[in-house]
Amino acid sequence: MDPRLAKTLKIIAVTLFLLWTVIPIIFLVASSFKATGDIFDLPPVGDWVGMLKLLFFFKASFTQFRNMFIEGPFFTYLGNSLLATGLSVLISVPLGLLAAYALSRGRIPGKKHFYFWVISTRMAPPVAVMVPLYVLWRSFHILQTLPGLVLAYTTFNLPFSIWLLRGFMDSIPKELEEAAYVDGRGRFRAFTDIVFPLIAPGVGATVILCSLMAWNDYLFALILGGRAAKTIPVGISELESATSILWGQIMAGGTVLIIPMIILGLVIKKFLVTGLTMGAMRG
Repeated sequence: MDPRLAKTLKIIAVTLFLLWTVIPIIFLVASSFKATGDIFDLPPVGDWVGMLKLLFFFKASFTQFRNMFIEGPFFTYLGNSLLATGLSVLISVPLGLLAAYALSRGRIPGKKHFYFWVISTRMAPPVAVMVPLYVLWRSFHILQTLPGLVLAYTTFNLPFSIWLLRGFMDSIPKELEEAAYVDGRGRFRAFTDIVFPLIAPGVGATVILCSLMAWNDYLFALILGGRAAKTIPVGISELESATSILWGQIMAGGTVLIIPMIILGLVIKKFLVTGLTMGAMRG
C-alpha cells in the first residue's frame, strides 16, 4: 500500500474515532448549560450548519446546576463521592504499594499462591458478592454509612492495587537495590530513594484506575451506601421517575461526574501514559 494512502486512511480513522467519542461529551456539556426546552431543539433534516449552531452557539444558563446544587441535595452527594473515592485511594494505593514490594522482594512461603488469591478477589463481579457484603456490613453496623462505603471500595481497590503494582515492582532490577545496600542504605532508604522514583508512573496509573472504579461506582453506593452515603451516580439515577425525566439536570450531573476524572487525568497524564506503557512492556 502506498505510504501516503496509508497515512491518509489512518488520519481518517482517527478523526472518525475522535468524533464518535468526543461529540457525545460536547453534547452532554453543552446541554447542561441550556434550558430544558432548548435541549431538544433540532434543525431541519440535512441542515448540518444549523446543527453546529445549536450545539455551540446558544444562550448559556446555570439553571440546571442551580436546581441541583443550590436548591437540591447534589452538593452533599458530590461531597460523598469525593470523600469515598479519595479515602479509598489513600488507603488502597499506599497499602498496595507496601504489599506489592513485600511480594516482589520478600521471601514469603507460598507467596505465589497468595498472589493468585489476592487477584482472584477481583475475578468475581461485584454483584456476586453483594449479598454477603450486605450481611457483613449490617452485622458490623456500617451499612448505609460513609465509612462502610469507603471500606467497600477499598475491598476491591486494594487487591487490584497490589496486583498492578507488583508487576511494576518486578520490572525493577534487584541489582539497583543491592547497590544501594552496598552504599550503606537500609531497605527502607533503598525503597524510597531507588524503587519508588522508578515506579512512580505505575503508582500514578494505579491512582487513576482506582479512582475511576470508586468514582463511577453505582452498585455499592446504591446498596451499601444507601441514603446516608448517596453519591453522584445514584443521585443522577433518581432524576428519572415514572412521571418525569429531568433531562437538563441529568446532563448537568453527567458533566459534574466527568470533570474531576478529566482534571485528575490531565494532572498526572505523563505518569499515566508512562505507567501503562511500563505495564505493557514488562516481561
